[in-house]
Amino acid sequence: MRHLLKPLRHNCRRLRWAHHRAQKAAASPSPPPRPPRPPPKPESLTFHDHSWEDPYSWMSKLNDKVAMRHLDMYMEQEEKYTEATMSGTDRLQSKLQSEMASRFASDLSTPPLRWGPWLYYRRVEEGKQFPVLCRRLASLNDEFISHKSPSAGFDFTSGKRIEQKLLDYNREAQRFGGYAYEELSEVSPDHRFIAYTMYDKESDFFKLSVRNLNSGALCSKPQADRVSGLAWAKDGQALLYVVTDQNMRPCRIYCSMIGSTDDDFLILEEPDENVYVNIRHTKDFRFVTVHTFSTASSKVFLINAADPLSGVNLVWECEGISHGILEHHQGYLYLFTDAAKEGQSVDYHYLLRSHLDSSSSPRTWESVFTDDPDWVVEDLDFSHTHLVVTLREGRNFRLCSVTLPLPAGKGPVHLKELHPQFLPLPKYVSQISPGPNYDYHSSKMRFTISSPVMPDAVVDYDLSNGEWNIVQQQNILHERTRVLYGTASSASINEETLNSKTSNPSNEVNSDDDQLWNGLSEFYACEQYNVASYDGVLLPLTVVYSRKNKKEDQNPGLLHVHGTYEAEEVEVRSGTMMEDVQRRLIPSKIISHVRISLLTKKLCMKTSLLVGVIVLEDSWLLRPSINPRIYLRLQF
Repeated sequence: MRHLLKPLRHNCRRLRWAHHRAQKAAASPSPPPRPPRPPPKPESLTFHDHSWEDPYSWMSKLNDKVAMRHLDMYMEQEEKYTEATMSGTDRLQSKLQSEMASRFASDLSTPPLRWGPWLYYRRVEEGKQFPVLCRRLASLNDEFISHKSPSAGFDFTSGKRIEQKLLDYNREAQRFGGYAYEELSEVSPDHRFIAYTMYDKESDFFKLSVRNLNSGALCSKPQADRVSGLAWAKDGQALLYVVTDQNMRPCRIYCSMIGSTDDDFLILEEPDENVYVNIRHTKDFRFVTVHTFSTASSKVFLINAADPLSGVNLVWECEGISHGILEHHQGYLYLFTDAAKEGQSVDYHYLLRSHLDSSSSPRTWESVFTDDPDWVVEDLDFSHTHLVVTLREGRNFRLCSVTLPLPAGKGPVHLKELHPQFLPLPKYVSQISPGPNYDYHSSKMRFTISSPVMPDAVVDYDLSNGEWNIVQQQNILHERTRVLYGTASSASINEETLNSKTSNPSNEVNSDDDQLWNGLSEFYACEQYNVASYDGVLLPLTVVYSRKNKKEDQNPGLLHVHGTYEAEEVEVRSGTMMEDVQRRLIPSKIISHVRISLLTKKLCMKTSLLVGVIVLEDSWLLRPSINPRIYLRLQF
């Protein structure tokens, strides 16, 4: 019998081996999907005497319907490739998404901004993609911190509705093909209407709409296309707007009477294809200013907001292109500009003043402040009672307020002679951005303060008494971080931060104030240098690194730049070594502020640019006694 079982065992063994092989073959992974490749269509380009071929420039031709169809097809292939490649990671994706969602604030909302009797804010509803613009009466919400306190809905104590939803951008997305991008929005000074522009993807322009805030209904007019500027007039009864031509050049200003069936009136048309037009209203809504500019000249016109059809009056002009913001305060026009002085270009802004009723032709303008290279005026903001000045003193930013009106008939004065009240700031401020500050008659002004060693803080300053309050800031100093480093608890810091603080007249920050700003200076060091570029120009350089990871006398490393402006490589030679910042939890940054002139579709201004965020791949050397040279290639 055994000799009969032997071939049977052999056949069973072969059968099991074949079955195992089949299972193994079935379990072998399928070849990975091949990534899609867009069709190259080489096109020769020349810019600044440099020529190159771009095989994919067709992707940026939004007006080419054939190219856009090809781009849509390619994006669909990319989506299918992504789904196929990530098909085995669904559980991991869900886990990561849940973990990231748990770290976000559940009540995403901008801090409420008071204007007149109302508190305006934007918030994101749970499960929705786009925000909602809302408002509440300030009298019902004196201690309003977020849209959940008190809860939205109806206040049974006062018998009034708490929150008004003014504009739901999720519904706007349904009007514009599932996409909601707003460029401009202006609430009328009587708080009855809102004018806003939404991007129409199909037509590639911004479409103007006006909505009644009391009823929520869209107004029948104006409804214009290719709108690039807005300004209210006649206390909200009229709206001025700028329309672009086919080349996206702002060139025409129209006036529309809200509630009227008459056609919109053409106030100004600029036929020169090299001239651009921009409008804005003064903060007191007394005037609408018109700024026209080209490479040949810049002009500022004035329109009486009480009678916008009365004409356009020229109040200032200069040769060449310049940036100019015009404001009105108690019978005086103030112009903040960087126009050339006595034929010599300047790289800073200065303030001019002229009496509103000046009869001289051309109008006479006088400087308000004497030039001081140590105190450079970066920005200005007006209220009814104060002028707030953003200064740069060397590498340091300062913020101060001056009581209005300014003395007249004395000629230019030094800012120090006006006894400015300096407002408190944290250490190593890199940027001060003014908030909307719509309420001209309010004593409070809002600014966003940025620092390399602090999360951005939205701060309200009370100019009447010097008190300040952080109304929004991400607190990343969690309890675990404080315990690990053996410092005070974040709960105590949060409690201190919510209370109002009084400004330090010297504008200096002591150790206690530094904690109130939720800064990270105890963990990360910030050093500032002036480094020479390849052409010898000194550029400000800010370096941030972990205090506990700093090392001395190590080999230099090569830094690769990741930034908006395609900086390719930066080479730094010699110095004091620092390694990556705490296992890359916070990327090390080198910030170079470069002031350049930008000519955009609507206005020209000088601005500070973040050239790049430099992430350390190895290490970086910088010896204080040696001035390093940075080699930086930029493509604009």
